[in-house]
Amino acid sequence: MMTTSSIADLRSDTITRPTPAMLEAMMSAKVGDDVLGDDPSVNELQERIAALFGVEAALFCPSGTMANQIALRISTSPQDEVICDKDAHIYLYEGGGMAYNSMLSPKLLVGDRGRLSAEQVQENINADDIHFPRTKLVGLENTMNKGGGSIYDIREIRRIRKVCDAHGLNLHMDGARFFNALAETGEDPADYGGLFDTLTICFSKGLGAPVGSVLLASKPMVKEAKRVRKAMGGGMRQAGYLAAACTYALDHHRTRLSEDHHRAKVIGRGLEGQPYIGEVIPVVTNIVSAELDGISPEEYLKKLAKKGVLAVSFGKKAVRFVTHLDFTDDHLEQTLSTFKSL
Repeated sequence: MMTTSSIADLRSDTITRPTPAMLEAMMSAKVGDDVLGDDPSVNELQERIAALFGVEAALFCPSGTMANQIALRISTSPQDEVICDKDAHIYLYEGGGMAYNSMLSPKLLVGDRGRLSAEQVQENINADDIHFPRTKLVGLENTMNKGGGSIYDIREIRRIRKVCDAHGLNLHMDGARFFNALAETGEDPADYGGLFDTLTICFSKGLGAPVGSVLLASKPMVKEAKRVRKAMGGGMRQAGYLAAACTYALDHHRTRLSEDHHRAKVIGRGLEGQPYIGEVIPVVTNIVSAELDGISPEEYLKKLAKKGVLAVSFGKKAVRFVTHLDFTDDHLEQTLSTFKSL
């Protein structure tokens, strides 16, 4: 029987466990009641991440999905329309939340590996006509999960910002893996803070915290976001134990993300040329997406699992591998050997 350590688990970067040092930081955290605003560890995290991105305020949330949904809610009104890629997380993987929580209509575009262009946004803004929903918000995602961890060029984001400004649109960034993008580009988080009306950051993926995301925005928007978070059941009490893990991740886990990217690129090269692989999307960060040839994802995943390698289906013909804090060089060698043995 395989032990946990002998399983190369590449299903997601959400499966990581806190390191001993992170657990120590959590257990020694100073806490209060965050709903009342007096949890010092939550306040510290919010202040630090806001300062890092050069924005006015931040709000700690239980999950990235909640943070995204709050952002949509405070940026729009019912019957408004959201422009996003057809594979955007806010549309595809949040349970229909934009319709359920905010009564929004999505306009789905086909981007370049999930990345929209300013021209696409410009061309898809609705006319002021009662037959159409009002175009109100543009949603971007960086890195783009379904795009194989693709990264936006900041110059294109600036162009999209100009289009939004010209038409009175809000711009949201789902930055679930934003620090993965920054680890690859070397850019400063503060370069991005002023480009978005709302920005979400997840700590429970590559950064390795067990729980937690933040919503970044102006002070008035964060004030409204607290009201929405409360209504969604996201007001936590002694949340500082969780916030301390996120602060620890900021201090200790950002610089190691490039290790995940290196291992992902090695996995991508290991898949190329295998008889059962049709195409490997170019690997940029920690996500490897591969299209299969002659075998279904279900059958392929079963073969991998029998040899102790776990991945997930990523569509009707594709599979996904995600490297992370708990995926070691030994796991990498095990994975490469498994590819060759199938």
